[in-house]
Amino acid sequence: MMMTTLNRLALGVTLFALATASALALDAGQPAPDFRLQDQNGEWHDLESFAGHWVALYFYPKDDTPGCTTEACAFRDDIFKFKKMGVKIVGVSLDDVASHQEFAEKYSLPFTLLSDPKAEMAKAYGVLRSLGPVKMAKRQTFLIDPEGKIARHYPRVNPDNHSEEVMTDLSALMAAN
Repeated sequence: MMMTTLNRLALGVTLFALATASALALDAGQPAPDFRLQDQNGEWHDLESFAGHWVALYFYPKDDTPGCTTEACAFRDDIFKFKKMGVKIVGVSLDDVASHQEFAEKYSLPFTLLSDPKAEMAKAYGVLRSLGPVKMAKRQTFLIDPEGKIARHYPRVNPDNHSEEVMTDLSALMAAN
């Protein structure tokens, strides 16, 4: 069957998108990209500030939206289990510091929310999504080991059970080390 010009163009765009996506993917064992961003309290953080700890670094699209709230509240509800394991939970979106502060206060979120308004961190981790003029972070998570290397990447996240999934995988990763 003959491919029309439109079909060829669509195939080319799809292949380009797949190649670009895999080129940006961070694999286990790679160093986690560094960053320097403010949290919901205006305090600055970089990768070094989490050295020596396991980090569950989760990117999410927007403060105070249904899926993002579900995911954040699940991490909140499991925070004592994560603390017992020595794990730091860090959320990241393109929202500003004030939005993060309101979100954290409204839902009593006891962990760091980093503000990435220039999308530099989202780009570095390969999770930036552009929908025309609107930019946001894709819902993805990275587990970073105490040496600052990617231990696990979750390209697809279900907000309903992700905290539990992360905890289970961290337990296995910690036991293996």
